[in-house]
Amino acid sequence: MSATDVKDDEKTAGLGVQVIARAAVVLRALEGKPEGLSLGAIARQVGLARSTVQRIVAALAAEDFVTQAEPGHGVRIGPGLARIAASLSANFTDILHPHLVALRDEVGETVDLSILSGGSVVFIDQIPGQQRLVALSAIGERFPLHCTANGKAILACFAREDAAKLIDKSLAEHVEFPLADQGKLLRDIDSVRRRHLAFDLAEHGLGISAVGIAVVDAYGRPVAVSIPAPTHRFVAEREALSAALMRFRDKLRAIVGR
Repeated sequence: MSATDVKDDEKTAGLGVQVIARAAVVLRALEGKPEGLSLGAIARQVGLARSTVQRIVAALAAEDFVTQAEPGHGVRIGPGLARIAASLSANFTDILHPHLVALRDEVGETVDLSILSGGSVVFIDQIPGQQRLVALSAIGERFPLHCTANGKAILACFAREDAAKLIDKSLAEHVEFPLADQGKLLRDIDSVRRRHLAFDLAEHGLGISAVGIAVVDAYGRPVAVSIPAPTHRFVAEREALSAALMRFRDKLRAIVGR
């Protein structure tokens, strides 16, 4: 192989890396935007020419990585990426399960693992507490974002404007849990971003309170861990449960964080 051939190969490889990097930037712009973005909006957000974004989006659409959003709303993340993410879910839960068991053993209370789905938080694993009276929820059950500890922790993973949109979705999906003051909730979410701890003080269920944390995984998905308990016991254990969960947050970030 001549020196010219080597240089040509290096140039081609460099262009390939650049294309992949730009495609990744476009996909990240679509994270947390289930309603989609127009090509112009993507171009402005990522700092690329609209024609470049159009070519990248066409290539991603061919692989099912993006798909058309509602009419007039451009494109959104497609089912191709969702299938890849789904193929990782079982391993994801399996990896975290023993760590959740260890946290349960440390605190003696139920430990829940949950993820975001639309305007809801969905339980994907649960380790029952060791007390006679414990708080339990079914795997796959959908809870509101706006009045649960894990839901608020997930909301804090988003910018304020995006969190407000998710709150609206949560209210639409869970009309049985109205919200009196959305401004106050947004201020509470601002506080959660700073301190990393979210609380449900019998807001979602009478007699049950909880503390929760969330981190964003390597695929841009919020992952929440929460500890619910009967309110009378939660009040007495709140500081200890919060401290244990904050320590666990460091471990969670090391395992799944980006």
